[in-house]
Amino acid sequence: MKLKLDENLGKGPRNIFISAGHDVKTVSGQRMEGSPDHVLISAINSEQRCLVTLDIDFANPLLFPPNTYSGIAVLRLPSHPTYDDLIALCETLVAALEKGEIRGKLWIIQKGRIREYQPEALT
Repeated sequence: MKLKLDENLGKGPRNIFISAGHDVKTVSGQRMEGSPDHVLISAINSEQRCLVTLDIDFANPLLFPPNTYSGIAVLRLPSHPTYDDLIALCETLVAALEKGEIRGKLWIIQKGRIREYQPEALT
């Protein structure tokens, strides 16, 4: 899978995804640090990459409709996070990517589980 890691993730997470066989680019590596969300999501869309981020703003499906992107994965750390918590979330995401498709979806990754945004059916 083609992934773009947001600037709030470091080398450890990058190495986890690369070791799992993913094609990884980073916001920092592409000198996009501090870019507004709409600029970042536009770049991700044009590169057809899934965004992996800690930025909760990307979990808003009204601002960033998941079906228009190659996937959005928002990592939700506990209130007093450790580096090990971050690594565990990345490993949870890697395992989920082996089992399922994130393209066009929003996944919220928490300790031990993934919640997938399900748009309400029109009645």
